[in-house]
Amino acid sequence: MASGSLLSSSPSLSYEEALAFWFGRVNYEQRTPRPTDLKLDRMRTLLGLLGDPQEKLRIVHVAGSKGKGSTSAMLESILRQAGYRTGLFTSPHLCRVEERIQVNGALIQPLELAALMEEIRVAVAKMEEAGLDSPGPGQAVTFFEVATALGFLCFARREIDVAIVEVGLGGRFDSTNVCNPLVSVITSISFDHTQQLGNRLASIAMEKAGIIKSGRATISGVTAAEAQKVIESTCAERNSDLRQLAKDFFFEYEPGKLDRTKDTRWRNIQPSRVHITTRQRTWPVMELGLLGEHQAANAAVAVACVEQLLESGLQVADQAVQAGLKRVDWPARMEVLRFEPIVVLDCAHNVASAQALVDTLRASFPPTGSEIQRNGAESSRGIKGCLEKRLLIFAGSSDKDLAGILQVLTPPFAHVYLTRYSHSPRAVPIESLANILRQQSPVPFTLCETPVEAWRAARQAAGPHDLICITGSVFLAGELRPVILKDDEGQT
Repeated sequence: MASGSLLSSSPSLSYEEALAFWFGRVNYEQRTPRPTDLKLDRMRTLLGLLGDPQEKLRIVHVAGSKGKGSTSAMLESILRQAGYRTGLFTSPHLCRVEERIQVNGALIQPLELAALMEEIRVAVAKMEEAGLDSPGPGQAVTFFEVATALGFLCFARREIDVAIVEVGLGGRFDSTNVCNPLVSVITSISFDHTQQLGNRLASIAMEKAGIIKSGRATISGVTAAEAQKVIESTCAERNSDLRQLAKDFFFEYEPGKLDRTKDTRWRNIQPSRVHITTRQRTWPVMELGLLGEHQAANAAVAVACVEQLLESGLQVADQAVQAGLKRVDWPARMEVLRFEPIVVLDCAHNVASAQALVDTLRASFPPTGSEIQRNGAESSRGIKGCLEKRLLIFAGSSDKDLAGILQVLTPPFAHVYLTRYSHSPRAVPIESLANILRQQSPVPFTLCETPVEAWRAARQAAGPHDLICITGSVFLAGELRPVILKDDEGQT
C-alpha cells in the first residue's frame, strides 16, 4: 500500500495525540529487552506498509559502543557544509523527542511529526488487525521501531540527499538495520549493554558487525584486537572493503584549552585541533568543535568515511570538511555550559566513556591547587591558574557497570552529589549508588533526591574557581541542561 493512501484513510492526529501514540509503545530505552524481543520482521512489515521509504535514501549507517552519535553529528555537519540536504537520525534524545529526527540541522516540526505519525498509526493498526505485529507475547511494534519509521518516512518525503542514521542498540537486530547504506561505520567497541550483546568483546563486536553489508564499504574506529578480528572476518565474508583506524588512517590530537583573560578570569575554550592522515592523503590540521582525544578519533573515522563517499560519487570539498568539524554541534558531550564556576555536561555511561571524560578534564582544564603542589610546581603563577576543586553530579542506569564507572570517574573529584533522574525506570536509587560508591572510592558524597536538588547543592558549594561536572547518563544531562541554561538566563 502506498504511504499517501495511508495518510488519507484516516483523520489526522494532533501533535499531542501523535506523542501519546508514540510514547504508548513498549520502550526498550526504558526497560531492558530480552534477546527474543530484538527482531527485524516487524520493522520490515511496517516499512513495507509505508512504501519502504528507506529504499529511496542514500544512507550512512553508524554503530558503535561509544562515539556513534558524535561521529554521526560530524558527518552530518560536513555534508551540510558541502551543500547536501541532510537527514540525521539519532537516539536517545536529550531534551525533546524531535531531536531524534533532523533535516539540515533543524528538528522535525510538530505538525509534520503529527501528519507522518498518522500514517504510521494506520500501518500499525493494519499490522495488529492482521496479527503481523506480535510473533510472540509482548512483541508489538515498539517505540524505537516507530521512531525509525518516522525518520525514514520524514527523510524520504523531504527528499534529502544523504541520511546519517545512528544505530540504537547493537546493530544486527537494531530496527535501523533494514537499510542498505552507502557506507557502514563502526566507531568503537567496548563493554556496554552486556545483557543484550554479551560480556565478551567478540560477542559485542559480532552484534555491531551485523550492520556490515555485502559489497558495501565499512569504516572502523575499533582498535581492540579481539573486536578487530571479528570486524575483519565479517568484512571478508561479505566482500566489504574495510578501512581501519591505526591501520589505514591515523590522527594526532592537540587538546583545546580553557582560555583565561589577563585578570585570570575564565571566559572560553580554545578549540581542539586534529591532524588526520589516510592512505590517500594528509589532511590539513583542522579545528574540532568537540573536546577530547576520543572526539579526534571520531573525527578521523568521519573523515575516512568522507573519503569513501567521495569514491561513491559525492562531492565534498576540503573546506566543507574543515567547516563541518569546526562547527559541529552535539550538546552534552564535554559541553561547557558556563564559567565561574566552570560547568561541564557530559553523557559518559560506560567505563570507556568515563575514562575519556577524565582524560579530557585533565588535558583541557586546569589542575587543582593540590594537584599542582603534589607535582612539585608550587609557583605563584601555577597556583593562580588552577582550579580550587572539582565537584561531580552523578546518576546512572541499572544496566550499566556503575562500579567500574565510579572507580574510574571519581579520583579527580573532591565531592560527589549522587542523584536519580526521573525520565527512566532504569534509574538507580541514590542509596544503591551510595553503596556502590563506598566500595570504590573514599570520596565524600551527598545524596540528593532529584537532579535539580543536586545542581542547587553543587552550585551553592562551588566557588568561581571550581568546576562542576555532570555525567552518568543522557537522561541526567537532558534533565539538567535546560535548568542550568535557565539559571544562567536569570543571572544575565
